Amino acid sequence: MKDVYAALLLHKAGQPINEANVAKVLSAAGVQEDATKIKALCVALDGVNIDDALKQAAVVATAAPAAGAAAGAAAEKKEEVSEEKKEEEAAAGLASLFG
Repeated sequence: MKDVYAALLLHKAGQPINEANVAKVLSAAGVQEDATKIKALCVALDGVNIDDALKQAAVVATAAPAAGAAAGAAAEKKEEVSEEKKEEEAAAGLASLFG
């Protein structure tokens, strides 16, 4: 993940994202990173429009809380149904005692 942050920093600064620059950023931060990881990152980012990727990530990040809220509401409703079912079962159990 540190490599990705270094690449984003380079992108923001308008510098080319290559092995040497990523290694320099990480070294300046006091991070020892495996050269193969740096190379893999640079190869993976080759040809990627980082600005578009960041915009898409922002859209997903803003949609996630809304989805989480909907899931929370569904879970709360399920919990309410569960409590009602428990009460019905308890009432049925008491009724069977008096038969």
